[in-house]
Amino acid sequence: MELELRHLRVLVAIADTGGVGRAAAVLGLSQPAMSTQLRRIERVFGESLFVRASSGVRLTPYGLEVVERARDVLDRADALVRRPAVPSAVTSLRLGSTTTPILPGLVARLKNAFPSVAVTVSSVYATDTLVRALEDGELDVALAMDYPGMELRHSESVAHRVVATEPAFVAMPADHRLSHRVEVALSELAGDTWFVTPDDGAGWPGVFYTACREAGFTPPATHEFLGTDQTLAMIAARLGVTAVQPTVRAVAGLNVKPLTGSPLWCRHILAWRKDGPGASLAAGIHHHAVSVYRELIPRAPHFRAWLHRNKVVPTG
Repeated sequence: MELELRHLRVLVAIADTGGVGRAAAVLGLSQPAMSTQLRRIERVFGESLFVRASSGVRLTPYGLEVVERARDVLDRADALVRRPAVPSAVTSLRLGSTTTPILPGLVARLKNAFPSVAVTVSSVYATDTLVRALEDGELDVALAMDYPGMELRHSESVAHRVVATEPAFVAMPADHRLSHRVEVALSELAGDTWFVTPDDGAGWPGVFYTACREAGFTPPATHEFLGTDQTLAMIAARLGVTAVQPTVRAVAGLNVKPLTGSPLWCRHILAWRKDGPGASLAAGIHHHAVSVYRELIPRAPHFRAWLHRNKVVPTG
């Protein structure tokens, strides 16, 4: 079988929805037909691209690479028939963002790429609040988060595109009993105190507690805490452990480790109003967001090493 664009759309749909049945509904196919397609596609690649979990399916490290490359191919194919946007009429852009390391570099790049556009930035932690602001016309563009199997929900007035899909890592004190390990199983942290960020309006911390249950435990003690720098300072002070984005930099007194089997995944999302100024700039903004994300990887040796071990090449 030769791969066609429709096969790539199948892979992206399964990755975005987190389930074969949900992807079948999105593409208007039956679940048996979708399952058959997936088996044929995986035979082309020579190995499984997804593994089954209680909540649906999740990507293997190789599957992550394949799907991200598929997104790039589909985006380029769609661009061939898309009328070029004329961003010269855009003079202002309202950008909202959840907690993401992409934001500073993206704002700097937008300033250089679109010097005639005045960009204003709003910090909004909860993704569902960002979506409502887009739908109500209070924002033009947003950097949000979601989780495989819990894809971003919004009305027809909003569009979105994935910037990056990444596994969650764990930050622990430098002298933690497991700090010598290359990777740490989530179950090995069953007795630790966890710092957990509040409800983000996209599925966290529910996905965290689900992963803990699947690992066979419930955290004995948790602190709800918001603020990356302060949380990491708490961890360095030996007060507990926390799940972190893999691009976070390790600071003094702290180690960042991958979780064995990558039981937690999240996605960085760019969303925009279809009838707003963000629509004509969306392709450019997405390009710069992906570039910024790639630049973060060399600054996080623990993530770079994980990508190398799993033979994953990050793509936008």
